[in-house]
Amino acid sequence: MAILIEPGKTLRDRYIIREIIGRGGMGSIFLAEDNRLQGRLCAIKQITHDQDFPESVREQTKEQFYREASVLARLDHPNLPKVSDYFSASDSDYLVMDYVPGDDLKTLMDRSRRNGKFLDLDEVLGWASQLSDALSYLHGQDPPVIHRDIKPSNMKITPNRLLKLVDFGLVKQMVPDEMTITVIQGRGTALYTPLEQYGGDSGHTDPRSDIYAFGATLYHLLTNHPPVEAKQRFLNPDSLRSPREINPDIDPQVDSSILWAISMHPDERPQNIASFHEALFDGRPVPSSSLHGSRKSRDISSLTTPNRILLGIASLLLLLSIVASLL
Repeated sequence: MAILIEPGKTLRDRYIIREIIGRGGMGSIFLAEDNRLQGRLCAIKQITHDQDFPESVREQTKEQFYREASVLARLDHPNLPKVSDYFSASDSDYLVMDYVPGDDLKTLMDRSRRNGKFLDLDEVLGWASQLSDALSYLHGQDPPVIHRDIKPSNMKITPNRLLKLVDFGLVKQMVPDEMTITVIQGRGTALYTPLEQYGGDSGHTDPRSDIYAFGATLYHLLTNHPPVEAKQRFLNPDSLRSPREINPDIDPQVDSSILWAISMHPDERPQNIASFHEALFDGRPVPSSSLHGSRKSRDISSLTTPNRILLGIASLLLLLSIVASLL
């Protein structure tokens, strides 16, 4: 169980806790003030190692959290929070990073839905272009960093309209043999999770898994409805509605690009973030809210028209892989 830190308490003779801003099963996130740098606010992520757990489990959790800190500490990108410190105290480990003000995308979507409206298409595409840049940076690391938990609540919009991808609790690093090393265990949120990620640590996730979650996030933001979960779609392939059926303001190229991204089999999706970004815009000017320039247009009609034979083969292979993972 997470240890609640009272406001006013100072950690490491430096970080003055102001308030709790998030809480999970094994830890919490606190807003704190850095007394060495006047006026600087930071977010402190705490993971508590419960003494009721076996020592082996506590050590594994500690090592995984340290790996997360190590991965994040070397990242430097405007759409990612910067990690500045890592330390241990009592039965907890702490990760200190930039505090990101503003609402998350789920809050903005829910507010729009309550008002009986959809989020503006150009605004959502501006966020998408920023997220594309962040994921291209992560996937371009050596070894590549796979986020594995892209969703609306894990992205915040700052007062100056900058998107920040704020939670890396499920991040993985790919190693040369294309297997993955878990940094913090978990499968992600089911609504945005591709089928290959349901295997947990045995799942073979790669950048295309983030592309699926990216597409599922855009689907939700533009329709106010989450896409049908991958496991349900596997059992009932016709259960997914196209985004345009729900929100007619979505133009065909965006609609087909999202459906491409959330294809069930990884080989049926865009193979990298650049391809997905290109498909989304396809000659459309990148919205002014984005930090990016226009991309070369591209015709993806041949990629979004399924080949029934290949789809059947892919589905069979996917079923066999799921059965094998259960043996």
